[in-house]
Order: sequence, then structure tokens, then C-alpha cells
Amino acid sequence: MTDADPWQALQQEWDRWRTAGRTATLWLRDDDACREGPALERLLRLAGNIPLGLAVIPARIEVSLADTVARYPAVRVLQHGFDHRNHAAAGEKKAEFGPHRPLAAMRADVEEGWRAIRRWFPDRAVGIFVPPWNRIDPALVRVLPDCGPGLLSVYGTRARDQKSDRVNTHVDIIDWRGSRGFVGEAAAVTALCGHLQARREGRADPDEPTGVLTHHRDHDSGCWTFLTRLLDCSLAHPAVHWRDPAELARGHV
Repeated sequence: MTDADPWQALQQEWDRWRTAGRTATLWLRDDDACREGPALERLLRLAGNIPLGLAVIPARIEVSLADTVARYPAVRVLQHGFDHRNHAAAGEKKAEFGPHRPLAAMRADVEEGWRAIRRWFPDRAVGIFVPPWNRIDPALVRVLPDCGPGLLSVYGTRARDQKSDRVNTHVDIIDWRGSRGFVGEAAAVTALCGHLQARREGRADPDEPTGVLTHHRDHDSGCWTFLTRLLDCSLAHPAVHWRDPAELARGHV
């Protein structure tokens, strides 16, 4: 390895957590699940015993997804919106639960979607709401606990006063604005190191686990290579621990 190797920087960051007597907590969220498929099978096999928060689109659930989830005990099912439909006007950023619809209509969708998640996955459903495109109207956030799922997960570092209502992701491995393929090792590992360092130094909420965001249906070979190496490296380091989304939802950590 060279000094410019981002993986070496990640190992060094984890070492700093170990030296400080702390655990570098991570969590894994994968979006847009609705049916079985080779990409989903590959992800679930790769994750193995690592708890995976699978964000499922309620209105698009197929029987094959329930059958697949049943075969992987470490999978936790999160609610990914309702039908993943964009309600923003042309030219605006896409959103299913942005400020484009009446609050009552959005609440009804969340409630119906949560009932579907619990019906299909009674033993795996976890009360974390993942809005499509990671966008949500603040008015809906305030009433989200009354709709079923009590915790919110979007993208970006949470503020300290949001500790009680959300657990976010911080590393998106897909370059959505460019190639729509793997964002690249340097970008992904640097983002991971950046959030871990900010937590360790107190510039970000130290209790929020660093979230890795994936989209199995959109992965190219670079995504799979990165995930394989990340999971292997993390499992080999004594200071790293993957958090269970079910524990996060129960404890609102």
C-alpha cells in the first residue's frame, strides 16, 4: 500500500478508534427492494450475518421478496415510501413525500405502507421510514411517529437535536449525478473516513453510526468489489461493529 491508498487511511481511522477505546459503529441500508433477483441474492449472500436494513417499497412488494427475505435471518425490513412515485413538478428535485401534496394524503400513504410492511414481514419489520430520493416535508417528519414507523432515515449527517428521530446514511456508493455507476474507491472510502473522523473528533454526533447506502439493482462491478472489500476489512478489525437496524429503531440511537 502507499500513503495515497484510501484503504490505508480507513484502517488508520479505525485504529484511532481502537486506541481511544471506542467502537467505530456502522450500519448498512439498501434501497428499492420489491422482488427477488440475482442482484438482491448477491447482496444478501455478501452481507451474510451483517444486519442489513432493506428498504422495501410497500406498494410494489411481490411474494418472491418475502420468500427471499425469509431465507436470510439478518435482513431487517424498512419502509421505503409507499409506491416510489415522484410528485414534484417538472424541473424540481424528485420527491414522493416533499411539500407537493396535502399532509393528510402523505400521512395516509405512510400508514398504508407501514401496514403492508408489517403484513408481509411481521417478524422483520423495523420502524424506520426511508423516503424515496431521501427527501421529506418537515411537516411529515413531525407526525411520522403517529403514522407507524417512528424513526427517519435520509442522507447526510444528522444534527444533534435530531438524535431522537433519525438515523441517516453518509456514504452513497453510486454516482447518481454522473456515470450512475460506482462512485469510485477514493470517493467512497474518503466519505466513510470523513464521517468517522468527524464523529471521533466531536464535529458530528458520535452516537450516530456511519451509514453505508447501496442500491442493489443499480450496482456495477465496481460497487460489488468495493462492498466485498469493505465488509471483509471491517469484519477483520476489532474496533468495527455493524449495528442492527432493529436495535437502532428500539433505542433511537
